Amino acid sequence: MAPTPPTDAELNVLIRARLAALGIDLDQLSPGTTPDPETGSPGRDSVLASLRSFMRGTVAGLAAYQLPAAGNTDPRLAAALSQQRVPILYPATSTEWRK
Repeated sequence: MAPTPPTDAELNVLIRARLAALGIDLDQLSPGTTPDPETGSPGRDSVLASLRSFMRGTVAGLAAYQLPAAGNTDPRLAAALSQQRVPILYPATSTEWRK
């Protein structure tokens, strides 16, 4: 069974929690979609709508990205190989301290 996409309310909770962890309070913005006339900051609802759109589109694409593997690589191993460490330009500097 395929997972159901989150509702707007569920995404709002996630977005608010992630921003709160960073110290950002969306309640400081003016309510609604109209920008604040004095500061020009966007309304709270328009910010949430923009972040919901970002979460539905961009985040899923980034999460699904895999580094390309060599053409003759077994497809079952390609995902695991994409998690390998990047080669280091001067390996001696990272291996010496492990002795």
